[in-house]
Amino acid sequence: TGAELTGANLSGADLSGANFYDANLYQANLSGANLNIANLHRADLVDADLSNADLSGADLSGAFMLNTNLREANLIGADLSRSNRTTADFTGATMPDGTKYAGK
Repeated sequence: TGAELTGANLSGADLSGANFYDANLYQANLSGANLNIANLHRADLVDADLSNADLSGADLSGAFMLNTNLREANLIGADLSRSNRTTADFTGATMPDGTKYAGK
């Protein structure tokens, strides 16, 4: 959708199935949000907080996740292909294959 949501506070929101295709979520607070099967393809998630978020089945392909907080997030079945996540923090997150993230 290309939505402009820089710095938005969506903490704890039910965004299941939402379409954030190519959205700007720079510095957005999505902690504890339900993003189950959401479309975040090519989304800008730089400096965003997705700690404890449910991203199960979400499309994060091509997303920009630099300095993104994904601590304790649920990523089971999520698509992380072609995403830039080199400095994202996955501490304690459940990864797409169901394993817990152990290291940085």
